Amino acid sequence: MIPTYFEKIQEKLHMVQREEADKMAVLAQRISSCIQQDGIIHLFGCGHSHILSEEVFYRAGGLVPINPILIEPLMLHEGAVRSSQLEKSEGYASEFMNGQDIQPHDVMIVISTSGKNPVPIDVALHAKENGAYVASISSFDYVEKETSRHRSGKFLSEVVDLAMNNHSVVGDALMTDERVAVPSSPSSTVIGAAILNSIMAGAIEHMAERGFEPPIFISGNVNGAGDHNERLIEKYRGRIPLLTKGL
Repeated sequence: MIPTYFEKIQEKLHMVQREEADKMAVLAQRISSCIQQDGIIHLFGCGHSHILSEEVFYRAGGLVPINPILIEPLMLHEGAVRSSQLEKSEGYASEFMNGQDIQPHDVMIVISTSGKNPVPIDVALHAKENGAYVASISSFDYVEKETSRHRSGKFLSEVVDLAMNNHSVVGDALMTDERVAVPSSPSSTVIGAAILNSIMAGAIEHMAERGFEPPIFISGNVNGAGDHNERLIEKYRGRIPLLTKGL
């Protein structure tokens, strides 16, 4: 089963590369333009999707102006079942989104594999109302086979400016075994991380082509990184509270 999982993940990656390439290139250019205008890239996800917002934040070799919107009750460590209940709650997003500094030249990326629950959809709508360019990563399979829980009846992919398909199956479980009653082995985190990191790589290339120095962190475990990183943190600390929280 281990080799089979790798094979299936590789198939998904090739599918994403083939079918989502144009959209990823568009978002990479948007991110590049945003950063060149001193904008910020915001990311949001509930449950396991929040992992992807952390994947590209404060990352060695990663872009600096990344703001993950981490709402602890919607993560897992304050109660996994409760986080799922809250994600389905109408109006809950307004409790934390009203305090977010989202500006018209920013980009927001909302991640939700099902794309059917109210909170991620409302986060996307709030960002659009504030003038940001909004993109999503979700599975279009849910749109075809499931029903939205949002009051509008729409899925996340139907309310954003650019919707990318992570090509996960409904239930996010790739593997089956005749001896096991239910499918297993999710794909969305692995695929989502590849999508995000490839987009950031494309944005860096786009900036370099235009003679703009991309703001990239150097690993803190590399000699001489301190001054470089501190200069970038100082530039962005005002709009990315988590960079210096607790100092």
